[in-house]
Amino acid sequence: MDVATGPQLRAARNGLGWSIEYLSECSNVSVRTIIRYEDAEGVPPNRSGNLAALIATLEIAGIEFIGTPDDGPGIRIRAPKTSS
Repeated sequence: MDVATGPQLRAARNGLGWSIEYLSECSNVSVRTIIRYEDAEGVPPNRSGNLAALIATLEIAGIEFIGTPDDGPGIRIRAPKTSS
């Protein structure tokens, strides 16, 4: 998925049991940006590729973003992706 809402990002991070600081470390996105994105009502702006980096990091950890921003946005937690 190329987009995710603020609530989806927060749910994904919490679903993994990750702190904002840990997600920041894994994604190379600042804590301040993550807080701002998680507080966004809809899809946060993807400046400098930060949203894409967060989504990719969470997906590798096993998060599947489901629905669309306007219709049933949510997450599924799966086994983390492994490189073959």
